[in-house]
Amino acid sequence: MNLIRLIAVLCLTIPAFALAGYEPPRTADGKPDFTGVWQVLNTANDSLEAHTGRAAQVMREGPVVPVPVKALVALGAVGAVPPSLGVVEGEAIPYKPQALAKREENRKNWITADPEVRCYLPGIPRATYMPHPFQIAHNKDALMFSYSYAGAVRNVALSDPGPAPIDSWMGLSWARWEGDTLVIETTGMHDQTWLDRSGNYHSDKLKVTERYTRTSEHTIDYSATLEDDEVFTRPWTISMPLYQRIETDAQMLRFSCVEYVEEMMYGHLRKEPLD
Repeated sequence: MNLIRLIAVLCLTIPAFALAGYEPPRTADGKPDFTGVWQVLNTANDSLEAHTGRAAQVMREGPVVPVPVKALVALGAVGAVPPSLGVVEGEAIPYKPQALAKREENRKNWITADPEVRCYLPGIPRATYMPHPFQIAHNKDALMFSYSYAGAVRNVALSDPGPAPIDSWMGLSWARWEGDTLVIETTGMHDQTWLDRSGNYHSDKLKVTERYTRTSEHTIDYSATLEDDEVFTRPWTISMPLYQRIETDAQMLRFSCVEYVEEMMYGHLRKEPLD
């Protein structure tokens, strides 16, 4: 019995020791190298908070149980939302009462209100956990993120550039190092982006502080702390691992979705609209 207990303890502690002793690849200037194509393996884009599975993102009252709204019925299982344990530390997003009511209104209008539906740029941190890969490239003089979704890009300054001259979809980002952790602060985002498909949102006062730490040859420990005094009662944090795409032909293909929504957005302008 003692031998079994010893084996169990070793199984739990050896991975921790291995993680603590991991030495990441480094760039020419000695910083951890994050170069590569990365992607999440979660459903945070559906909802950051823990949730049960449901038949659709938007439901309506049915004769017995809730059913999908009419516009989503034909999607069947493709339009269903899988269950998730969530990625919010502390479980619930700390909304102010009025902001929480706005989130609930967003949820009801997801089909027409979510910027993702129209292929608008996703903002930070949502760009990280959308179900599409993204690529990091950097050296001592430059740091760039390019995203498959909508061809979004982020050129990250390597020193504090001061306030953003104008609010934008992706905001203004700058990076610093805390030991081997890459820390990126982003401000200057307007209030038109959402945080997920469940209506979670922010104002134009949002500040996001991301932390990237390499934990193994193919993983990054990622977290993002969100501060927004207009919407939330306090700062709150999401965290998740990022996984490197390691197939021999791994590359980031651009998902140019703008052209895919033209019919939805402008089809009604045809001289003879389609059925």
